[in-house]
Amino acid sequence: MSPKRRRHRATDKRVERTEERTSVGEGSAAQRYAAFQEHARAASSLRGRWVAGLSFTPDPFQLDALDAIEAGNSVLVAAPTGAGKTIVGQFGAYVALQRGMRAFYTTPIKALSNQKYLELCDLYGADNVGLATGDTSINSKAPVVVMTTEVCRNMIYAGASLDDLGVVVLDEVHYLADKMRGPVWEEVIIHLPAHVSIIALSATVSNAEEFGAWIREVRSSCEIIVSEQRPVPLYQHMIVGEDIFDLYAPTGKRKLNPELVAATNDSGMRGGRGSRSWNRPVRVRRESRPSTLISLDRAHLLPAITFIFSRAGCEDAVRQVLLTRITLTTRSEAAEIERYVDEVIALIAPEDAVVLGVDAWKRGLMRGIAAHHAGMLPLMKEAVEHLFSQGLVKMVYATETLALGINMPARTVVIESLTKWNGSAHVSLSAGEFTQLSGRAGRRGIDTEGHAVVSHRGGVAPEEVAALASKRTYPLISAFTPTYNMVVNLLARSTRTQTRKVLESSFAQFQADSAVVQLATRLTELEARQHAIADDLTCSAGDVGEYLTLRDRISQAEKSGARARKRETRDESRRVLAGVRPGDVLALIRGRKTRLCVVGAKATSASGRVEVSVIAEDATWRALAPEDVRGGIAVVGHMSIPGGSALRRTKERTRIAGELRSGAAKGCYPLPAQASGEADTIGELRAAMRAHPAHRCPHREEHARAGAQWARLGREIDLLRRSIDSQTGSVAAHFDRVCAVLERLGFLDGDRVTASGERLRRIFGERDLVIAMSLNEGAWNDLDEAELASMVSALVYDSRSDDDANELAPTGVGIRLRTAWEESLGTLARVHRVEKQCGCDPTPSLDAGLMSATLAWAHGSTLATAIDGTDIQAGDFVRWMRQVMDCLGQIASSVPTSDLARRAEAAKDRIGRGIVAWSTI
Repeated sequence: MSPKRRRHRATDKRVERTEERTSVGEGSAAQRYAAFQEHARAASSLRGRWVAGLSFTPDPFQLDALDAIEAGNSVLVAAPTGAGKTIVGQFGAYVALQRGMRAFYTTPIKALSNQKYLELCDLYGADNVGLATGDTSINSKAPVVVMTTEVCRNMIYAGASLDDLGVVVLDEVHYLADKMRGPVWEEVIIHLPAHVSIIALSATVSNAEEFGAWIREVRSSCEIIVSEQRPVPLYQHMIVGEDIFDLYAPTGKRKLNPELVAATNDSGMRGGRGSRSWNRPVRVRRESRPSTLISLDRAHLLPAITFIFSRAGCEDAVRQVLLTRITLTTRSEAAEIERYVDEVIALIAPEDAVVLGVDAWKRGLMRGIAAHHAGMLPLMKEAVEHLFSQGLVKMVYATETLALGINMPARTVVIESLTKWNGSAHVSLSAGEFTQLSGRAGRRGIDTEGHAVVSHRGGVAPEEVAALASKRTYPLISAFTPTYNMVVNLLARSTRTQTRKVLESSFAQFQADSAVVQLATRLTELEARQHAIADDLTCSAGDVGEYLTLRDRISQAEKSGARARKRETRDESRRVLAGVRPGDVLALIRGRKTRLCVVGAKATSASGRVEVSVIAEDATWRALAPEDVRGGIAVVGHMSIPGGSALRRTKERTRIAGELRSGAAKGCYPLPAQASGEADTIGELRAAMRAHPAHRCPHREEHARAGAQWARLGREIDLLRRSIDSQTGSVAAHFDRVCAVLERLGFLDGDRVTASGERLRRIFGERDLVIAMSLNEGAWNDLDEAELASMVSALVYDSRSDDDANELAPTGVGIRLRTAWEESLGTLARVHRVEKQCGCDPTPSLDAGLMSATLAWAHGSTLATAIDGTDIQAGDFVRWMRQVMDCLGQIASSVPTSDLARRAEAAKDRIGRGIVAWSTI
């Protein structure tokens, strides 16, 4: 802590929330009697019996939630991380058991499901608790079943009997804002039977009332319970160099600590005018990971979690600390860690231990240090979680995924940077993300206070940290949109008209309808401003507003045309270069200039990227990549050229270049016709502008300058109108477009789900149409078990990379698998054409990045061999293999009596081995 920390701590000034109820011994006689009756009622209630068995006194918000559940209401509980929302869900299961009903406890991720399963087993006994996570099923008929939210959704669509289901707990329900998986939460809330109560547990969100109002509208009842009181108070700090400073001054008025401001001031503290160092910048030592760890240890702020927004950064941090003499464990702790870790290592094949870096991992753990990220083997990651929860590991360097649900609190959280890479750009942390990360600090029942420390790193200002720490805006925004699988499942049980009404009850439409009111108000304001400006745009020559609209349309058309041309050029160059062969003559077109070249060689790198080398008209040998093409590109001819080393000789390249120039002079290489639609449109607009009467006004440029704001307001007004139109009935409109795609591809016949549609009902994933159509067409019937697993990986895996190499044909696979790949690509192209015609977003492309590794693993290779030469980390490989297994299971269930179903089950067995099959359960 700061050496001069002056926080008043003579008495604990934390204000505990108390129930505003008269106690039995207070108030008038009537009040005391009423209080006695309330106390007696509570003691005899299910809530009273439950609370009596707890080792602590529940907070008021927890008691309110328990009362609402016992009354049979749905409930939304929004409270900070670590506040104790879990006991609300546990009580829901208890009520269901007491009333002879079943309870489902759902979570967003399998690791959290496993954790909740073990907790509930301790509470109710293993015989009363089951687990269902897609790749794991234990005692699934038990009264209480823990599952991922997707499994719950799939049970609803499969028509599973839910008559005896009393309660569904939706843990981490704020996950519904997730673009990829969020819609599942809304599907469950909308489609669960009306008699089922929902217990939604959420982090603190700023629009809890709006979300709760929607649940109330859909489920008939919902008690909204919000608590912003942390059970362990959180204090904010910054570390500058080796010194930890309080963020705020000790006055308690949220004023920045002047010592911190001085320490972070770039001008530093210089000597006086007589000093040699006057006017010389102070060289403040930057925070290093080892020095930060030492500072935290000296301030008694361990155990801690340091959030680093990169897997490589987490591993680097551990390596940097291991290069020092820092040891955070005692000899007895190190011995205990070694015993536990040796048991874990015994589960890992010796040939895989090297690629997993097991020795370095063990050394770090024995010194109390570890990394934690999704790229780690689940076995190793869960060992870190166990040792940290036991207090044996004192510092974990983790990515932000650790903040999502896993129960792994620490005394201190260190946030190394306030910016992160989101996959396409470096973006600043939002207040919600900062709150979620810092919320891990402070262990209830262990720490009297938690600490969040932000690293200065030469650039983070105290004002930035204060802005994030003081802001509690974390709105929940729906990511709901109808999917192909969702639609066929709904239409299998209802008509199109009824289904449209159901989808219009989604939270997405609920929010859209609220937003339309705000947009309409804004539209009125802008229209009034534009009307006021229009009064000043008068000209005797003609309608200035009409003239300025033409000018603005030309400007916008030119800008959008340039962007479209750039995008089309990039896509076309990738397509052309992927299909060329040696001897092809290429025309590179840029404006009015055209250059010719001949493809001399073509190769595919280990990553699958196509590399083309060409001979230019001046006989030079050059590499040609898609990004080198600035204009158009086309194959315009072919010539015979020698292979091998002949092209290395200047004489041979000169001969080829001469032949190329000669052919061009004779017109042997005709250029393709260029699309002129866009140019025609702009030309027509320019002609209309020149013909307009106002164009001849001598003051037209003055009018144009005065009308710039008028035109800008016009664009904003058009944008608002389109936004209002798109949000009015937006979910229903999207549903209609999805139905149109399904009808054209044969999955629907009016309101009737066809046989193909019935198959699609059992396929869940972003590429569900491609899988279902490939099954219908028998595209994979000739594949053996290993090849089928490999093919399925291309329909599951997503490298999240901008590199289009993974969209190219896989390397190192046999003719049957390559044929299946090409047929599946053809199926995807047909899907894309129909989606474009119907106005739907395109299905993601296939991704071959995991095919070779999956094929090797299915043939029995070691982990090291399977992932050799790829960028895939061990933990990612295991996670994707489990998703491949899940998809294979869906395929088997969709064609249950076929030979393909047998091979799909056999493929699951082939890849579900070793570390892929390992589980803590």
